[in-house]
Amino acid sequence: MKVIIAEKPDQAKTLVSQFRHKKADGYIIVYPNALFPSGAYCTWAVGHLLQLSPPETYNPKWKKWDIESLPIIPNQFTFETIPSKRKQFHIIRQLVHKEEVNEIIHAGDAGREGELIIRLILHECKVNKPLKRLWISSLTETAIYEGFAHLIDEKQTKSLFFEAYTRSCADWVIGMNASRVYTILLKQRGYEDVFSAGRVQTPTLALIVKREQEIASFTPEEFWEVEAEFSLEKGIYRGKWTKDGKSRLKTKEQAEKIVQFCEGKSAKITDAETERKTFKPPLLFSLSSLQAKTNQLFKYSPKKTLDILQRLYQRGLISYPRSDSSYVTKGEAETFPQILANVSEYDEYKKYFPLPKSILHNKRYVNEKKVTDHYAIIPTIKKVDIKNMSGEDKNIYDLIVRQLLAAHSEDAIYDYTTLTTNVDEQVLFLTKGKKCLEQGWKKIASFDKEEKDVLLPDVNKGDKGFVKKTMIKNGKTEPPKRFTEGQLITLMKTAGKYIENDELEKVLNKTEGLGTEATRANIITMLKDRKYIDVKKNIVYATDKGKLLIEVIGDTILASPEMTAKWEQRLAEIGKGQASAKVFMEQIKKLSHVMIEGAVSSSTQWNVSKYEHTPSLTSKYTLGKTVGPCLFCNGKIVDKGEFYGCSHYKKLKCTFTISKMMLGKKLTKTNVKKLLEQGETNVIKGFKKGEQSFDARLFWNKEKKKIEFHYVTNEQQNE
Repeated sequence: MKVIIAEKPDQAKTLVSQFRHKKADGYIIVYPNALFPSGAYCTWAVGHLLQLSPPETYNPKWKKWDIESLPIIPNQFTFETIPSKRKQFHIIRQLVHKEEVNEIIHAGDAGREGELIIRLILHECKVNKPLKRLWISSLTETAIYEGFAHLIDEKQTKSLFFEAYTRSCADWVIGMNASRVYTILLKQRGYEDVFSAGRVQTPTLALIVKREQEIASFTPEEFWEVEAEFSLEKGIYRGKWTKDGKSRLKTKEQAEKIVQFCEGKSAKITDAETERKTFKPPLLFSLSSLQAKTNQLFKYSPKKTLDILQRLYQRGLISYPRSDSSYVTKGEAETFPQILANVSEYDEYKKYFPLPKSILHNKRYVNEKKVTDHYAIIPTIKKVDIKNMSGEDKNIYDLIVRQLLAAHSEDAIYDYTTLTTNVDEQVLFLTKGKKCLEQGWKKIASFDKEEKDVLLPDVNKGDKGFVKKTMIKNGKTEPPKRFTEGQLITLMKTAGKYIENDELEKVLNKTEGLGTEATRANIITMLKDRKYIDVKKNIVYATDKGKLLIEVIGDTILASPEMTAKWEQRLAEIGKGQASAKVFMEQIKKLSHVMIEGAVSSSTQWNVSKYEHTPSLTSKYTLGKTVGPCLFCNGKIVDKGEFYGCSHYKKLKCTFTISKMMLGKKLTKTNVKKLLEQGETNVIKGFKKGEQSFDARLFWNKEKKKIEFHYVTNEQQNE
């Protein structure tokens, strides 16, 4: 008899659904059948059942947070059962030790984490029975049956366990020591909070803070541009003044001189070039590229996208979602005709059939060498009633289907025309036009805003005319934009290299990113939960807490995206059996010593006075520092992290609060204190309401018992 151990309860149910079975407490009894002549037990983990033991397990002295105890490096790592999951662990242990059980089937997700979860359980169960591995990339009945019929030797995937185990231990060492040293040192400066740091989360945060610094240090510059409208016999078109490849002028006077010179002058086309560009269909989706796309289109967070994908996978509708590959093997490509035949019956896609080509022999999509643990995310052969899918499920399933359809479609072809117009043989203007010749795949899977042709009259080099009118346009340079969550996923994938287009393969072939395909969404969620970043309307902002941490960490290895990417590369090599886990861990241990020493020595030079002392954000029961008297009752207004509130909230139900953000401006503790004690703040510049910005004081209206604005003009400020 065999024991099948799945990673999750739903997965276990799906794995045995085609066999006659009976439910029990914590497992499923599978009756004898062709694949399991003696029957089987199918049980499950609930994600991770085990966690690395806390420091005090190894040494009681390590329970106390002090510099002298650092670095914390166990000689041998141990794991313990997560308290809330002990019952399920005991069920698994009882099953694998049953006398009639002569083989165990590891049926965790076919990836690093799945490998780790099940093997750790078996290790803690202290069982030594033959082990086979179920390795499948979809949960259709056919894939499951074939997987059980062709189980692989557990030795083939054991190196993935070493990779995941090493990653877990390395993250524990770096995270435990970095978090403690920076928390202790910042506490000495008056910051009462826990500052979590880590091998992946800290360089990711550093990218966000760096962008905040670029925005803060940006000084806008005013510029002017000159446009002219030309009248020729064959038509009218516009052009923009240019010199040495630049179109922006630093002064209005320069622009006015060009306008005065050009008015009514003769014009001649001195150059007319048309370049034909071909855009190949996009690659199939990996998890990160799909997360970036759904964030762009639907504003779904990376975690939400992964949750939806997991749901579709559990229903057998898509292939394994945590894939870092955009390619498929020939075996998967041979299933495309059946998948497309099913899709062609859905009303949503009928109009795209018949598709113009096959990709079975196209290495852009079918490439064994570029398929890692899993192939690209594709729909399975299982049919689905799309009309009855939830909106979120439908949105993502539709994207995956369209990406596959696009791969089987023709290239998109555009003509890009550039005209150079010479005014009075002295001043040059550039005109750019665009025309779509073949929409190709873009009619199926171009999810960007509809591109409109920029049509030019049928003019040629040498054609003459005159300047009909000129105009001046004024503008200001803009700071870099903050990242969206989807762009952050791409940044992590490319180790900080900011790339906007979909053609990432050249970069990705040479890069290991921050974290893995499966962990990036969790890292972003962790940064939110730990109050290092805020996400508002899909835009990522670094909080003061996040800025403070990166300020004190500085340009150390801990904050380096490039170094973390190299670590990921080494971990990947461990997973392929090409590098030593022991050597990697020795390097991590040495780094811990260097990190502690560096933090302690640099702390004497920290300049953190610009950051306010904030209360702990980790305990909702901890009251922060008093900033002034409550204007509703006789209580005290204290800093509660994201807002200021009354200390009598529980006792007297006093609901007086002051938000830390008001119309786009952060209220400093100084101004809040002045409002509470004197009834009015200093002038605060830059409140924003719609497109308008204004300066004002906040004052307490005693009659209405509310905070109001006292608008301030420039003249009043200068009085």
